[in-house]
Amino acid sequence: MFKRIVAIVFIYICTVIAWAILGGAMHMRSSTQDTKLKYEVADLWGNFQKQKAPTFYFYIVELKKTEKVIKGQKIYETKEIKIRNNLTIEASDINVEINLKHRKKGLLWYSTYKVNFEGIYTVANETEVARETFIIFEFPNSKAIYDNFKFSIAGKEVENIEITGGKVVQKFLVAPRKTEIIIISYESQGLDEWWYNFGTNVSQIKNFNLKMKTDFKDIDFPQNSISPSNKEEISSGWNLDWTYTNLLSGVQIGMKMPQKLNPGPWVGKVTLWAWVSLFLFFFLIFIISIIKDIKIHPMHYMFIAPAYFSFHLLMAYLVDHISIHLAFAISAVISILLIFSYMRIIIGVKKAFSSILIAQLVYQVLFSYTFFFEKFTGLAITILCILTLFLVMQFTAKINWEEAFRNKPKPKTEDI
Repeated sequence: MFKRIVAIVFIYICTVIAWAILGGAMHMRSSTQDTKLKYEVADLWGNFQKQKAPTFYFYIVELKKTEKVIKGQKIYETKEIKIRNNLTIEASDINVEINLKHRKKGLLWYSTYKVNFEGIYTVANETEVARETFIIFEFPNSKAIYDNFKFSIAGKEVENIEITGGKVVQKFLVAPRKTEIIIISYESQGLDEWWYNFGTNVSQIKNFNLKMKTDFKDIDFPQNSISPSNKEEISSGWNLDWTYTNLLSGVQIGMKMPQKLNPGPWVGKVTLWAWVSLFLFFFLIFIISIIKDIKIHPMHYMFIAPAYFSFHLLMAYLVDHISIHLAFAISAVISILLIFSYMRIIIGVKKAFSSILIAQLVYQVLFSYTFFFEKFTGLAITILCILTLFLVMQFTAKINWEEAFRNKPKPKTEDI
């Protein structure tokens, strides 16, 4: 019996090594593709976007008196110096619509999106004279495409817009004790995340409102971003509002696009955890052989192990060509047929169906399927292990282990 157990353990270890090689190859293959393909997707579609709030400023002219000494005589000169003063935005009304569209490259899915942006900004002149004011509007990504761009000041669309270094710089006049409304809108596209940045070194935001509409339900907010003030679920996604009267904050507003299940990394993860599945499966076969007094030879385990391994090997290469769920189903059916058709010859159809087939469905198929539910995988596996331990303890409580492990001189005719 001891030699039999050692042989089974050796077969198990060899299979685990094969899984480690396959899982490592899948992860390396996926990460290599991701490094290459993500740049390609970003070049073709656009990278993540971080839209900064525009900067408004004006100049104050001051006279500065300087002193020079020429040929022993003091000469005084007066020069005009322009001092830049940033202007606080009195109100910001932002409308954003994000439409998600996943794109597949190789073994990976990428979360690309289209965004419609409109920013309505109000600035004020509280002085008694007209003031020349400047706006700097910086695009979120210099390599992205911006369609249907509109830029209007005081209801008049600005023509002959000059863009330098991905920025629009425009001057306009604000009448005394008046406000002006500036509207900027465009359509663009990006990848993974969209951000709205209040600006560099900005700590106070007045009368701010950002409305975002998404066409996806699985919303997530990146780290260091503010959660919305109000959320309303609609048929296609969400309506989100960020509304603040006088916000003191150094954080930003962000939206993280939902990630679609990536076949390569998913198969790699299932493969690297398959050792737990096989351990439970071998353990149950071993216990069944003791309970039913059927000696299954280590050579049988040697054929069962690669048939079990075929599930992950076949799925690793099927996901390149078909959907991950279909690849999972085909691989599971083939692996089950391999083991069941083999074990029915050894222990009979009835016993193979009632024990081996059900055990494989639970420990291979169900075990692997829990990885589709990432948040519950660990809990599901833990429950499965505890339940297995409970059942085995109940079925083997009355077994005389000394008798079971004692070498019998004559095996039964049904023994293999």
